[in-house]
Amino acid sequence: MPEHDTEPGFRWDAVDYAKSSPAQKQWARELIQKINLSGRERVLDIGCGDGTVTAAIAECLPEGSVLGIDRSPDMIRFARKEFPPDEYPNLSFAKGDAQTLGFSGEFDLVFSNAALHWVYDHGPVLAGIARALASGGRMIVQMGGKGNAAQIYGALDALIAEPGWGRYFRGFSFRYGFFSPEEYRPWLEAAGLLPVRVELIPKEMVYPTRDGFCGWFRTTWLPYLERVPEARRSEFVEALADRFLALYPPDPDGSVHVKMMRLEVEAQKR
Repeated sequence: MPEHDTEPGFRWDAVDYAKSSPAQKQWARELIQKINLSGRERVLDIGCGDGTVTAAIAECLPEGSVLGIDRSPDMIRFARKEFPPDEYPNLSFAKGDAQTLGFSGEFDLVFSNAALHWVYDHGPVLAGIARALASGGRMIVQMGGKGNAAQIYGALDALIAEPGWGRYFRGFSFRYGFFSPEEYRPWLEAAGLLPVRVELIPKEMVYPTRDGFCGWFRTTWLPYLERVPEARRSEFVEALADRFLALYPPDPDGSVHVKMMRLEVEAQKR
């Protein structure tokens, strides 16, 4: 899930996010299948969000364990409540920041899904991952990549160009970390991580209804929403949906499709 509270004032709604992130969780399950776990590993999940994906990893580790970290205290509280230690003895959660990982040689695998694009400077992240891994340890992460959500950005740019909304975005700047493989490989090598696979993978989010699409936007595009007065945020989401669906209408079943691009990275500690 996203690396939360990346700017002062960001406040994630753990319950709403848990209901509005089916695509991210499906992609995480696909990513877990690529890990080839032996069942004995010690795993770190960066940006664990509501804990659902971390718990799925724990179920693959009968003789291992997994620690999920997230910057959002609300997410950590939610995860601990949903996945208590008496039911998941090999699973734990802690507040933590991807940019200031304090581990040293503790993990066989570092995992992250749909989280690290919230961080723009990946140098400290990768250095922390390298420190956290035991010798020969692996990392596998997936995040938004170059070209991600281009359709959404087009609709957003048109919307905030309108005077009624544009006044809330004067001086606005927020950069997601959407990178290409060519950009990312040298950062891995500089951190002491040997690239195994670094590739862009086209994906598609599909929401059965307009409400589902709005829920995804409401729960994940906080840099934009938090520029808008709280009393007008629902109106802003609906206006964005109107613009997006005018450009990209639902399919005959009424489902909304959003093209995405993911950067998937596998590397090993030298």
